[in-house]
Amino acid sequence: MFADLKGSMELLADRDPEEARKILDPVLTHMMDAVHRYEGTVNQVMGDGIMALFGAPIAHEDHAVRACYAALRMQELVNRHTEEAQRAHGVTVQIRVGLNSGEVVVRAIGNDLKTDYTAVGETTHLAARMEQLAHPGTVLIAPATFDLVEGFIAVKPLGLVPVKGRGDPVEVYEVSGIGPARTRLQAAARRGLTRFVGRDAEIEVLRRSLERAGAGHGQVVAIVG
Repeated sequence: MFADLKGSMELLADRDPEEARKILDPVLTHMMDAVHRYEGTVNQVMGDGIMALFGAPIAHEDHAVRACYAALRMQELVNRHTEEAQRAHGVTVQIRVGLNSGEVVVRAIGNDLKTDYTAVGETTHLAARMEQLAHPGTVLIAPATFDLVEGFIAVKPLGLVPVKGRGDPVEVYEVSGIGPARTRLQAAARRGLTRFVGRDAEIEVLRRSLERAGAGHGQVVAIVG
């Protein structure tokens, strides 16, 4: 995940460093709070933005969903903060967020004085490109992330979009909210479940057990395999 304050150079131009810090710090805090809420790791703070990892170093099967939830949460927090920033500093703050999923090399880089935990690879670069393509106040995800969150997250397809550094355009999706699915089974059901083949006898046992349970006779069914 990459997230930053859009147009920070213009927002902070001609401002005292202390005033600039008062504008930036709450935004960065909201970003980091959202990441930590869903057990992500903020591995870099880059002036007006952050880079965060989900699935490393803490492994989560639903890392992509957590990342999308965190992105929506940080947009919500910053939107709430906008009114205060407008009143105190006369500025409107908006952030943009980009996400991608895939294999990366995760490592610690540093020396005795400083160590950074970072991820490198094409996956990271495409996440950064998603952030750069995003309009203020939006969250964009790449196809690999969409494949992992389909059903869990509501999205708006933006079609094929040219991406700097890639020969072919990339299918891009804008995150619009939380989807209806809460479990992997619910998400799979929305895509369409595969019918059982050669399991007529087993299905009949389940059907009869369901009928007995509906008639008030408790049933226990164990499925192995």
